[in-house]
Amino acid sequence: MVSPVVPARTHSRRVWLAVGATMFAVAWGGNEFTPLLVMYRLYHGFSALEVDLFLFAYVFGIVPGLLLGGPLSDRLGRRPILLPAPPLTVLGSLLLAFGADSAALLVAGRMLCGVALGLGMAVGGSWVKELSSAPWDPDAAPGAGARRAAMCLTAGFGLGAGAAGLLAQWAPWPSALSYIVHITIAAVAMVALLRAVETRTPQPGEEQVSLLDDLRIPSAGHRRFLFVIVPLAPWVFGTAASAYAVLPGLMADSVDYPLAFSAVMCLVGLGAGFLIQSLGRGIDNPRNSRGVVVALSFVIAGMLSAVLATMMLTVPMAIFASIVLGCGYGMALVSGLQEVQRIAGPHDLAGLTAVFYSLTYLGFAMPAIMAAIVETFPVVTYPVMFAVGAVVAAGCLALVLVKWTAHLPDRETLERR
Repeated sequence: MVSPVVPARTHSRRVWLAVGATMFAVAWGGNEFTPLLVMYRLYHGFSALEVDLFLFAYVFGIVPGLLLGGPLSDRLGRRPILLPAPPLTVLGSLLLAFGADSAALLVAGRMLCGVALGLGMAVGGSWVKELSSAPWDPDAAPGAGARRAAMCLTAGFGLGAGAAGLLAQWAPWPSALSYIVHITIAAVAMVALLRAVETRTPQPGEEQVSLLDDLRIPSAGHRRFLFVIVPLAPWVFGTAASAYAVLPGLMADSVDYPLAFSAVMCLVGLGAGFLIQSLGRGIDNPRNSRGVVVALSFVIAGMLSAVLATMMLTVPMAIFASIVLGCGYGMALVSGLQEVQRIAGPHDLAGLTAVFYSLTYLGFAMPAIMAAIVETFPVVTYPVMFAVGAVVAAGCLALVLVKWTAHLPDRETLERR
């Protein structure tokens, strides 16, 4: 197995930013498509179900990127596995820029952006965590790695979506310009990544270890993971997708500038998520499930707000629901990462992070599932589905409360991390 690299001297506490820049760029590429769903539906002839399936298509790239990239980086080091992410996201944006009227090109572009995002989340998140602790950053507070990783992703998700929607509404080349902007950002991030400090290196004799063995993640069977993190994970992007994919689509006929409004919904929701992530240190408690409980409480409130928003279809109510859902997304992501980083063993941090993120992206199926249900059973309305979501989230909260202090890592591990 690879071993941590011990630097000859302590590096700047900002050494993690080179990796964070790549996480930001691939997150931008992953979410720039979202506010354009309205554009593809209104101006390129795709149905609501089709555009929601395009949104979900990149999960088929994310999951392999996560599940293979995480363990491979634990085995081979962070740098060689993350370096392909910026070129992949650039290629994905090129296909999207030229494929506005082609379902095949849109799906292919989304999948390439998904692979890049999967690598960025699993490998980049683990790398940032390591660079946010001793000996690279000995002054970093506990949990700093999880917060920094979550905030890089959320900033990329929010700014990418916001820029794409505004450019598509008022700038020339609405189907291409936002992707060109992203390509420029990813190129800059790729240059920065070349200077990032490696934290793990292969050791002699590791080629004798089966790759299949490396792909096994023992800590994924940890009871804390199963009973606290698994009930939380799908709500990370279940709430986010509701805020910036479902609600803007339903509001498209009620606003004058639907693309710009979609961008604003993304910025508001993810901005709320970013802000609450910055408060994550004060909310999280390694001795219990407080962070996860707060996250699921926001999820329930967000689902109930979405019930009202989809009944009223007014701008203020939609924005309010987006804020509450965004808080649920932000707190769920950062509290889940903090729990994962406490549970993970010394050789499967990236692997367990990958499993967590793979579960979070189950939530991205929510818009497509909702659209399919409405098309098949018109009597089932969006307010009804969001109400059901609130009930399911309440069940998850009840389970987490039962496991409030159960299956915690031992005291010595908590103090060491």
